[in-house]
Amino acid sequence: MALQKLKQPLSLIDTHCHLDFNDFDLDRNEVINRCISAGIKHIVVPAVSQATFKRTIDCCNNWPNLHLALGLHPIFISQHQPQHLIELDSQIKQNMPVAVGEIGLDFYQKDLDQDKQIAFFNKQLIIAKQNKLPVIIHNRKAHDICIQLLQEHQIDGGIIHAFNGSIQQAHKYHELGFKLGFGGMLTFERSNKLRKLAADLPLNCIVLETDAPDMTVAQHKGERNSPAYLNFVLDSLSELRDESIDEIALQTTMNALQALRVTL
Repeated sequence: MALQKLKQPLSLIDTHCHLDFNDFDLDRNEVINRCISAGIKHIVVPAVSQATFKRTIDCCNNWPNLHLALGLHPIFISQHQPQHLIELDSQIKQNMPVAVGEIGLDFYQKDLDQDKQIAFFNKQLIIAKQNKLPVIIHNRKAHDICIQLLQEHQIDGGIIHAFNGSIQQAHKYHELGFKLGFGGMLTFERSNKLRKLAADLPLNCIVLETDAPDMTVAQHKGERNSPAYLNFVLDSLSELRDESIDEIALQTTMNALQALRVTL
């Protein structure tokens, strides 16, 4: 079931969650049911490597409220081979994901081959363009080059996952049609820069995410993260802004649908 099937009343969308990871093997169904009970009825599940494509596809096929994205994550750049790009394109055509992702650049981890990252990012942007899909981007310490490549390829939008750049970079992404993902780190009071960004940005820039099982919320520090915790992110965002929880829930859901180019 694609996100196009979403009907009123509106529900929250976790725009980034790795529910296919082994961390959820023992209780995946229970986690999904808790999400539904909490009003988190749609979850985007991005793949990270060719070796996990089948796992991610099967996971999304098993639950109608999980929505597939396919990509080759920069963290696993040492695993990626040229033939994996061919398979990525093939799997996209077969499985009709909502986005190409999780793709991008990670210059924070110094042991990752930056030239290879750029090469694979470039090629995946081409694949996204050819398949007329938005992209879900992982980016650490490489926002300026990422923006440059998005401009060169004329990519028409998507989501910048776990945004951690400057306000100026945020506006550049927004001008390119991208939404910015905010997750569990927003719930920590020490995240001063991130919380100021979330307070200052126009609400139509923002989407909600968890990145579960990683980057958990303050309320569950030290535990496995869960998409069922998305409401903690929503609550933190409402504390930082003038809008009500209902306004933020409605707008961020609409933002997610817009970023993924789907309609109610």
